Amino acid sequence: MSDVWKSQDLQTQKIVALKIIDPEKQQKINLRFPKGARPEEGEVAVGLKHRYIVKTFEYGMSTEDKPFLVMEYLEGISLLQYVELQNETMKNYCLKWMIQLGEALQYFHEENWIHRDFCPKNILTSTKGDIKLIDFGLVVPNTPTFCAPGNRTGTADYMAPELVKRERTDQRIDIYSYAVTCYQMCANHLPYPPGKNLATIVKNLNRPPLDIRQFAPDLPGEIAGVIFKGLEKRPDDRWQTAKEMTDAFEQIARKM
Repeated sequence: MSDVWKSQDLQTQKIVALKIIDPEKQQKINLRFPKGARPEEGEVAVGLKHRYIVKTFEYGMSTEDKPFLVMEYLEGISLLQYVELQNETMKNYCLKWMIQLGEALQYFHEENWIHRDFCPKNILTSTKGDIKLIDFGLVVPNTPTFCAPGNRTGTADYMAPELVKRERTDQRIDIYSYAVTCYQMCANHLPYPPGKNLATIVKNLNRPPLDIRQFAPDLPGEIAGVIFKGLEKRPDDRWQTAKEMTDAFEQIARKM
């Protein structure tokens, strides 16, 4: 939905990330939500103040009538690249990063938002060894209007079952996506066959998740258990808050 440029702010001389949003693609997304009620990405992003969420300094409209955001420029690589590499950095930082992601999501939910697209492609790792949540293009308020049944928006492989089935949703769809992300971080594999089409996604609703230990045999059982609870198909069977899931990871980390 956008292009991101490494830029120099001519007033401050600082290097920043300049995100230019495609207005036509943005309009297609906006049409899926109640008219005029969903805040723009810049409005959401500029109000987020958390160490594991990218800073947004300002937003507005360009001279070509395209929405833009000015964000902090981060040195680092996508979390998805580390997931695919499964190198020593990924193995050493995996639990730490899962906890940081949980803290970011907890804050996000406390601000009364639903992310709707929580996945590795929307997460960067910095050279300082921390993660940063970077994209808020599908964010909606956690209100009855935006939790109503019908809107299936997000990245297919990370969608909670209730979202796929167009049922009523709430912040627990992000907890499911968080669990899928953690599974992928540990195993470089998804818990279900990739959803390249709707038929596969629907079939996955009736399948149990693949045993993570067949891909990550050295993964401690306690970590696997936390992840699998986040993958429960019924929202009431999942972790009910991001804090609950994060606290469970932190308890494991303290014992290691």
